Amino acid sequence: MNMPIVYNLLTTFKNMSILKAVNNNIIKMDIKGLILSEIKEKGETTVAQISKKTGFSRAYIHRFFQSLTEEGLIVKIGHANRARYVLPENSAVKKAKLDILSFNRMFPIKGLEEDKVFDLIKLETGIFENVSENTVGVVEYAFTEMLNNAIEHSHSDKVKVSVKRECGLIRFDIVDLGVGIFENLIHSRHLTSVEEAIQDLLKGKQTTAPEEHSGEGIFFTRRIADTFVIKSSQKRLFFDNAKNDFTVSSIKPVLGTKITFVVSEDSRRNLTEVFKKYTNESFEFSATEVTVKLYQSGGSRSFVSRSQAHRILYGLEKFRKITLDFFGVAMIGQGFADEIFRVWKNKYPETEIISLNDNEDIRFMISRAKEKLAQAEL
Repeated sequence: MNMPIVYNLLTTFKNMSILKAVNNNIIKMDIKGLILSEIKEKGETTVAQISKKTGFSRAYIHRFFQSLTEEGLIVKIGHANRARYVLPENSAVKKAKLDILSFNRMFPIKGLEEDKVFDLIKLETGIFENVSENTVGVVEYAFTEMLNNAIEHSHSDKVKVSVKRECGLIRFDIVDLGVGIFENLIHSRHLTSVEEAIQDLLKGKQTTAPEEHSGEGIFFTRRIADTFVIKSSQKRLFFDNAKNDFTVSSIKPVLGTKITFVVSEDSRRNLTEVFKKYTNESFEFSATEVTVKLYQSGGSRSFVSRSQAHRILYGLEKFRKITLDFFGVAMIGQGFADEIFRVWKNKYPETEIISLNDNEDIRFMISRAKEKLAQAEL
């Protein structure tokens, strides 16, 4: 082959390469321009819409969206197939977010950080748009505390997070497939039953990792919710703060733990006020409430023995103020009252014990025990 022919072939191939590169740049410019044009005209667009319009695959089109996002020319709202793109204007972003009021994701627990998950929810959805700062703070505290519990204590590989806003309520569910909250307490605190684990949990300051956690999470979270539910093992705890009541019921066995938290969009529950109620001047978690009827056995509404008192008092030496709620309790015996209001009080004199919802008979037995303590101190 002579040199002119070789030269012409090389020149042709070179020109074809240049033309191909130019065409690719034109295509890129056209697709980027099309994306921006669609957003300006319609307010938003998706990868699927541009893919359908151009005939290119979604994977190929996604590159252009990613490039425009990195350049700061568009903003992604939503996740995966629900992702939409808008111009980076506050009004456009806010409007797009308001159409996305739910979030569902399965996360691997290893390396997971609860605050980053919450930030991701705020970034990808409009769940917290136009919601008061107070309510957002309440949900953020509860969500991060409960997700942290799953991360630190569940021994699960994954955790499912669901958050939604509808009918004036914000709800989140956190589900792990680990050992279960009650079984974990039984093992770590050497308890004998799920019932004991529930009793222990509700006092507060009970944790399976005392070196790393204060045991405050569930105690405070259940008090700032409208409703709060724990499902684990074969038990369901339902807290209804609107009615100031809770129930414990038997359910089909649950693998791991499921937490459900619900609060009104315009909730007036104030996190600071709840903290103040149960903390001292040094902001230490120093107060708790114990619902006495939770410790009843055999359906009896009476508490007469010292052993019953021991079960209620277990772990309460950590607190400086204890409120015993006698709602639903008919009477208490001399031994029960004496053990709490004389023997235990004498051992921990700095701890204040308050009775709530007590009837005349209960108040009489408490007074007798307190009188004996006073006489002993003379």
